[in-house]
Amino acid sequence: MFPIRDNIPSRTTPFVNFAVIALCSLVFFFQLQEQPGEPSLVERYGLIPVRVLHPDSPVEITVEAQEVRTSEGTQMVLKKRPAAPSAVSPLLTFVTCIFLHGSWMHIVGNMWFLFIFGDNIEDRFGHFGYALFYLLCGATASGVHYLHDMNSTLPTIGASGAIAGVMGAYLVWYPRAQVQTLIPLGAIAQMIVVPAPIFLGLWFLMQLFSGIGFAGGTESTGVAWWAHIGGFAAGAMIAAVLGQTPAVRPSNLERRPGPNHFGLYSVPRRQ
Repeated sequence: MFPIRDNIPSRTTPFVNFAVIALCSLVFFFQLQEQPGEPSLVERYGLIPVRVLHPDSPVEITVEAQEVRTSEGTQMVLKKRPAAPSAVSPLLTFVTCIFLHGSWMHIVGNMWFLFIFGDNIEDRFGHFGYALFYLLCGATASGVHYLHDMNSTLPTIGASGAIAGVMGAYLVWYPRAQVQTLIPLGAIAQMIVVPAPIFLGLWFLMQLFSGIGFAGGTESTGVAWWAHIGGFAAGAMIAAVLGQTPAVRPSNLERRPGPNHFGLYSVPRRQ
């Protein structure tokens, strides 16, 4: 399921959300300029779990996997090389890694989800509070991933864990929201309106089942499932604790008779 838009308007301009999208895009632009053989930003600023407890030990990373035919059949041989040294303390990579991405699909998907759900969370937290919330969710997601696989030598990057925190908060604060969703069905695609709890709940269950089901974890799938799970849980818990306190603005959600532009209720804009 791919979200197109939700029906919760923001009362303020989400400057921090736009800044995060711009910063991630700028960093990805610099990643694209890297030349073969030079130290990559992924190795220098990505989270490599084994470095956290052994910051001075050399780390070898897998460059590629090749099939080799032997007398016993076909075997996969991993080609490795030493990773570039970290540019910052390994503890700081718990945060720096959330601004790096591995491909066009990776960054476009992440930034689009952040664009859809982040403005409403920033609207409740305020700009400064949202920045702290985003970084905290990202660091927590990195921490959960690290605890799950402390000895991994695979660089972990991506804003998915922080964005999962945004989605967790959205689920808590906007349980009656609707998400216009594109569902690919083979050669065609269907556009439907899905209640936010169903959309976000299914997304979380996919991460949970994948995290539990894939024995090799990130090493076998290339996806940091537990970072998604940890970020989502952190965002949901923070929203649940702070939702009824003066630390955040009251919700702008009001129920009114009659349909809105595509959902079941309307949300008024307030100045």
